[in-house]
Amino acid sequence: MDFLPLLLADVFVYTICMRIMEAKERTPELIGQLLAVWEASVRATHLFLSDSEILKIKEYVPQALMDVPDLVIAVDERGNPAAFMGTGNGTLEMLFIAPKERGKGLGRRLLRYGIEESGVRRLAVNEQNPQAIGFYEHMGFHICRRTEIDEQGNPYPLLYMELQTDPAGIGNTHLS
Repeated sequence: MDFLPLLLADVFVYTICMRIMEAKERTPELIGQLLAVWEASVRATHLFLSDSEILKIKEYVPQALMDVPDLVIAVDERGNPAAFMGTGNGTLEMLFIAPKERGKGLGRRLLRYGIEESGVRRLAVNEQNPQAIGFYEHMGFHICRRTEIDEQGNPYPLLYMELQTDPAGIGNTHLS
């Protein structure tokens, strides 16, 4: 039991040090930092993609980061991005967490922010990414349809998910 205060202190410090902020300016430096987070995250979670497929997709990520209507970033105490989320028109377009930051609540914080501030109610996730599917289900999303191919026509099935609401239709019962 001697380790419990230390563990709680570490969690407390982590929560204070990680800030969630909207990206107002999408500078080349920021896009490069987010691209590095994206690549590390994809390599850790999208094990169904080959190296050449990752590199091919990587070519399109900077433009996607520039085009997504709302871009929210989790930054550490030094201002370095550790995770990011892109949303638009009630859809979660992207959510990527640096591998060393996974399991610390950043995904939950970002998604809650997206639900509460950007009205996120739907998303698509690769069927071959079971950890992401489990996370989204835990956050109150349910599968509403499946496709055999992804949005670029590649043979990676997508699961389209929607946020479940309470019986009154007010919001997600999993957020409290």
